Order: sequence, then C-alpha cells, then structure tokens
Amino acid sequence: VIMEIKDSGSVVLTAYHPHSPARMPGMEQSFGQEISSSHSPTSRKSLSRCRRINRMLSNEPTPPPAFSRSNSQVSMDSTSMEDFWCEVESIKESSEDGPEEPTLLEFKPADEGELEAEWLQDAGLSTLISGAEEEDGQALLSTLTRTQAAAVQKRYNTYTQTLRKKNKHTVRDVRDIFGINDSSPTFETVPVSPVPSNGIQLPGQKPVWKSVSSNSCLDCGLDKGSPSVTEELSYEVSFSESITVVPKTREWQKNQRFKKDNSALPKFIVQKSRFGLTEVGDLSPEDMKKIRYLSLIELTAFYDALGVELKRNRTERIKGRENGLFGVPLTVLLENDQKKVPGIKVPLIFQKLLLKLEETGLETEGILRVPGSASRVKNLHQELEAKFYEDTFDWDQVRNNDAAGLLKMFIRELPSPLFTVEYLPAFITLVEKISKIKLQLQALHLLIMLLPEANRDAAKAFLQFLKKVVANEGKNKMNLWNVSMIVAPNLFIYKGKRANQQEMQAAATTAHIVRLLIRYQDILWTVPSFLISQVRKMNEAAMNNSKRQLMFDKGVRKLLRRKTMERERPERPEGAVTFPPYLQSDIPEGVIRVYAPLHSKVSMAIQLNSQTKAKDILARFHCENSRGSSQNTGGQIQSLHEIGGNIGQHCLDPDAYMLDVYRANPQAEWVIKPKAS
Repeated sequence: VIMEIKDSGSVVLTAYHPHSPARMPGMEQSFGQEISSSHSPTSRKSLSRCRRINRMLSNEPTPPPAFSRSNSQVSMDSTSMEDFWCEVESIKESSEDGPEEPTLLEFKPADEGELEAEWLQDAGLSTLISGAEEEDGQALLSTLTRTQAAAVQKRYNTYTQTLRKKNKHTVRDVRDIFGINDSSPTFETVPVSPVPSNGIQLPGQKPVWKSVSSNSCLDCGLDKGSPSVTEELSYEVSFSESITVVPKTREWQKNQRFKKDNSALPKFIVQKSRFGLTEVGDLSPEDMKKIRYLSLIELTAFYDALGVELKRNRTERIKGRENGLFGVPLTVLLENDQKKVPGIKVPLIFQKLLLKLEETGLETEGILRVPGSASRVKNLHQELEAKFYEDTFDWDQVRNNDAAGLLKMFIRELPSPLFTVEYLPAFITLVEKISKIKLQLQALHLLIMLLPEANRDAAKAFLQFLKKVVANEGKNKMNLWNVSMIVAPNLFIYKGKRANQQEMQAAATTAHIVRLLIRYQDILWTVPSFLISQVRKMNEAAMNNSKRQLMFDKGVRKLLRRKTMERERPERPEGAVTFPPYLQSDIPEGVIRVYAPLHSKVSMAIQLNSQTKAKDILARFHCENSRGSSQNTGGQIQSLHEIGGNIGQHCLDPDAYMLDVYRANPQAEWVIKPKAS
C-alpha cells in the first residue's frame, strides 16, 4: 500500500494539551462533532468515519476489508488510519474528566527580525546581537563550514536589515565585531575536506573503516522474508556539505510518498572510524551544549542546501505545576527526583510506568492500542499523585492497558511537548518536503541533537520501550506501523476547525516520523563525529584566546611556571578543561599515563601503537588489578575517559584506536572510571 503525501503548508501545528472539553474548542470542532465515542451507541458512525478517512489517504476506491485485530498485516494495510483517529477519540474521552485548567502554550506572532534574533541566540551567537566581543562567539564562528557560515550570514543579514528598517540603534557589521578583513563578504570557514573528524589528518595513513549495523534495532517490525535496501551513513563530513544535487520542487511533490510496508525502509550501516562512535551521554554537559549550538546551525544549513524553509514556532510558555506527577515539566520532575536518587536522568514516575509495561505488558495483545477503562485510569491517576512518593502505591493492581493509558497521559500532559514546541514544524517539514529516507534521517538526527537534555533522555527511554513492543509483535499483534499510528497523536496534537484532507495527511506524516524514530533510534543517539571535531576546534580556539589573555598578567605567568614544575599531580574538578595538563611533559611521545582511582593499581604508563584500542588498556588494568586485594569498582562497568585538552570529558568507544585519539588531543589526561548511566 502506498500513501501519497503532498505539501500541506497550511497545516497548523500546536502544542495544545487539552484537559477539559470545555476549553478546547478547536478540538471539539475538529473531532467532537464527527467522531462519536467508541463506548456510545453511535460507535458505528465513528468507525465509518475512520474507514472513510483511511480510504481518502490510501486512495482506495472500495471500502477496506473487514477489520480484524488478530491479523496484524491486515491491520497495517487497511485500518492504520482508523487506529490513528480512534486513538484521537480515546484522547478526547480521557480528557473529559481532567482538571479544569488546561496547560496551554500560546503562540505569539513574531515581529519581523525577532525570529532571526532568537535563532542567533539559540545558536550561541548572541554576541552578534549584543555587539560584545565574547570569546565563545568567536570560537564558534571559527569552526563553521562553508554552508554553516552561509546560514549564519543569511540570518544575521536579515536581522540587521530589519533593524535598519525600524531605525533602531546602529548595527555594527559582523566583520567589524570579529575583525574579519573588509574584502571578505562572508564569515571565515574551516575546510570541509573529508579528514578524520576528530580534528587531525594522519600523514600517510588511510582511514580504517569497520561496518557497524544496528541490526537489533533496524530489524524490529521487519518481515524477515522481505528484501531491504542497505545504505551507508558517514559522519565524517557535515550533512549540509554532502548535498551535491538538490531535487527540484516538482520532483519532490511528485515522488513524495512512502510505503507503510516496513521493507520499504532501508537498512543503514554506520561506518565506525578509528575514533569509534560517541553516544550523547559520552560527552560532558558543557560540550553537549556546544553540540546543540552546532546542530542548530548545521540543521539550518542542511535545510538551506535542500531549498527547504526551516520553520520554528515562537511561544510564550505558561508555567506548569511545581509538584506532583502529571502536568509537571520534566526539569521540575528531575529536580525533585534527584533529591531522592542523585544523578537520575529520567523522572521516576516515567521510569516506573515503562518498567511496569516491560515486565507484564509486552505480550498483551493490542497493548497501547486497546484503551484501558477511563474510570479506572482516572482513579489510578489520583491514587498515584497521592501515594507514589510515599511508596505505598500498589502496582500489582494496575492492569496493562490501564498502565499504557497512564503512560500516554503522562506524555500528553507535559506542559511542553516531548519534542519541544519550537521545532514541531521542522519535524513535519522533514517528511513533507524531503523525499529521501536518508535525508529525512539526517534531519531527524540533528533535531534529536537539538533537544534539551531532559527531553532527549525521556525520549530515549520511551523509544527503547516502543522498540521492545515491536519486537514482541508475534504475541501482541502490534507491528511498527501500528505502534507509530497509536503513538503519533500523543506526541503531535493538532488544532483545526475540521479534520480536513491536510490534517489527515499531516497525521500520516507524524506516524512516519514516529516510525523513523523507533526504527533508527540506535543511530539517532550517536553524536555525528563532524560535530565533535568542531567542538574540539571550539575548545582549542577558546583556550588559545585565554592563553593569550593570561600572558599579559605577569602574576599569572609566574603561577603557571611554578605549577608546571610541581611533581605531584594537582587535584582539579572532574571533567574540567585544563591547559596544559601536568605530568605529561616528562612522558615520551606515544606514551600515555592512565589513572584508575578505583583500582588497586591507580596509575600506569602505556606505550601506544597503531593497533592499541581503548578496550586493550581496560583489559590490561583488569589483569594487573585482578592480583590486587583492594579493588573497589562497586561492580560497575569501567570505561576509559579522555579528559581535558580540547574536550571537556569524553567516554571512549572500546574500539577506539588510542594512538589516533592521542594525536587528536595530546594534552588530554586518561582516566578509567564508571561510565555515566
């Protein structure tokens, strides 16, 4: 079955999270007048409308075959849109007895130039607005590629032209701010030749590649007998620089359609370079903040290169609840939970709901699709609010379908959507305007990198659970498309006068987005190595600027001289960037000193060669310390970390070749410690 997707530029996306039918007129008009309750005598009318919508979207001239929940293939091919709209109806019903006051994010019309100003601020370039000579802004600009610099230049030019039209204060030219030569019309850019992405070209040495396929994820929901195209992904060069041919708009509109059958999704192979792969949790929060800046610039450059407008919502947030479980911002939940469990990254209530379903609900037929009892879910909701933090709530009483209802309710009632209000239009655009799955995946990858940490960690936990649901398709009758159709309306809520053709097309679009998120999630949590390379260059530029400034202070210069002569390694905050690290000056080239504070043998000098991997160093420490008597690792898995120099902190891939990493960051220190969970 092939589903046609056309441009639906007039579709209005909101992050309206309804709790009371009296306060959601758009939703009432859109769905309430035409969709009857599945529990009411008019449920046949609702089912008829669902089928009519399904025929419209799949271009079926005749009514679909009789609906059978026991046949997942029939469900995917003939009733997938019915599942979507029945889920919307279930959401409407579950909100009828909710709180009186909804949590609403109001969209404010942006004045001309305001969106560009917000973009510059979000990209870490507020210095271009304020005119201050901030080192971070200079360091960031010095790392940009050609396409990234063009994207920044375009937004800055629009911003300055708008200010001049409004007769505001004089706007300084960006070349004056950063001292760029007057003859140069654009920002300085870094070369974009395909060199190893951690910032060093090894002389006379070709990159060594190793295929890494996330089959455990990509085979989820895939019919084993169906052929699937295999494509290669590379993180060595920025996505925007890799675009050489841009399809014409007419070709996009003609070819923009996708198959609901899973075999149409290609299997992507990620090439693992000698530096290994880096996951989002492997970098320090400071470096991940820079990754977010660069991801926004790269995403904008990527859309520009494709000739697609990157749309953003501008919102005024209404503050959510400060205590409780449902309707509370993720950051507030984490702040409260971290008082009980330090270092936790996913709210406890969200974790518990996922755990409950993983333990007892994965094999339940129709899990997520079959709604629980509205009255039971309401009572459980109230009981959880009262008893969860007192550890007196009885989870054994919760039925699986009711737990699934609570899980979806938690996601819907977040004051700000899981994928953020600002970039919801960008998620839709990547499917409606970009035809190739590979390009869609690259855009989706950058959008995931843009998410705030709390949203990204919660989304990761949720998608991992959905992958397990799909993996149990044989028993729960929920394949990848079924799950995507059910989850989509809980993540992407629409507001309109009627459920028109455009809204229905956007519904299918969001389901396709969820399908990509589930299918390729192992790839999406990997930080593209070209972004890590740019972070290294940012840190190096910032250190060089700081070094030059410090040289003017004689007192600081004397202090640095005295410190470099000390024989004992000084204490410093974990993960801090220092320059230069001590005790490295007396170590020969190609030799690193590795520290393992939790082992009985806390330090070891190791000679590196071209084949030494991070896991080899870990194995050597394990062997040496197995003879000791005071090893205190607490049963945690130990990893080798690169700390300081041109990186804040980097948990290394066990397959990373250490000589390559050392040459990319010779000023680093090397520490064995548990990997952050």
